[in-house]
Amino acid sequence: MIIEAFLRWAETAKAENRARAANALGRAYLQSDMPKEERVAAEMAMTYLLDDPSPRVRLSLAEAVAHSQRTPRNVILTLAEDQPEIAGQIILFSPVFTDADLVDLALHGSDVTRVLIASRGQVPRVVCAALAEIGAETEILCLLENDGALLSQASLKRIAERLGDCADIRGLLLARDTLSSDIRHLLMRRVSDALSESDLIQKVIGAGRLQQVTREASDCATVAIAGSAQHEQLPDLVEHLRQSGWLTPAFLMHALCSGKVDFFACAITNLSGCDERRARSIISRGRVYAIRALYESAGLSRDISTVFVEATLIWRDASRKNGEAMLENVSSHLARKFRLTEQAAAAKQLLDMVEKLANTERRHAARNFAALATLAAA
Repeated sequence: MIIEAFLRWAETAKAENRARAANALGRAYLQSDMPKEERVAAEMAMTYLLDDPSPRVRLSLAEAVAHSQRTPRNVILTLAEDQPEIAGQIILFSPVFTDADLVDLALHGSDVTRVLIASRGQVPRVVCAALAEIGAETEILCLLENDGALLSQASLKRIAERLGDCADIRGLLLARDTLSSDIRHLLMRRVSDALSESDLIQKVIGAGRLQQVTREASDCATVAIAGSAQHEQLPDLVEHLRQSGWLTPAFLMHALCSGKVDFFACAITNLSGCDERRARSIISRGRVYAIRALYESAGLSRDISTVFVEATLIWRDASRKNGEAMLENVSSHLARKFRLTEQAAAAKQLLDMVEKLANTERRHAARNFAALATLAAA
């Protein structure tokens, strides 16, 4: 009888009074111990208010019921599709939503809806995956800034693939300590591409020279990423680089000369299909013919497999003597050994790159020495 009286009253009451009544009704439904019949009637009254012509009434109801798990599901779902000010209360706070509800809202809602979903106190993994797939920059920025967003590495990679050109998104991704190495490499390539396409940099350096500089810088950065990657991340990083066409003989030699043997062994394992433990054993302790057979099974031609075998033997010796001077030791020794012998074109090109590595390392060592000498004299 009370609910029936309320409905008759609502037909003629002013919007301000209806709004107060809607809020009181919602709080009473959630907080009072109503008999079953009254609870059913109160739920019908709230459903009736969902069609109230005044947004103030619907907003007042939303504010009353947004935070409760006991709110009727039909009320929550209807309010979630209302105008943004009203829907925002529900989408941001309601615990009634299932993961499927939130995914459906993200897929069919507006960009404002997706921002609200991305800003919830906790965003489940499957919802993050949906937003990573369809969200625009603003929604993704909200998601990345939300500590309650349960983003998987797969979602982070999808964000990097779709929106890695956005500097703000790149920054938020790279700030994550747990970001996998293959995603870091992907973002590094986006930065490299952006620099290559810069009109200013092309004018200063020249298009031809710029391509060489960016490639060399990208190689160095990739080797650094490979060296800092956790062991369990290496297979994914290697596979990512293989699919990107990055595992060239020159890059593999760079990694080997730099002492990134853990990564190098993982790459050879991937390319050869050899058992990982056996591949690592051959690289670290195997005889010359076993090493050459392993490298050739990875796709290296006979012309350059000889150079890789020699680099491996030099690395073994250098690692026992002075690991810190690895790059200069391996590169310099390799360049000296083959400098006076006639080599096939592919091997000569590879050795030229090795010599550049050795020269670059000498310049780096000289700069460090000068800096230390300046500090000592100060």
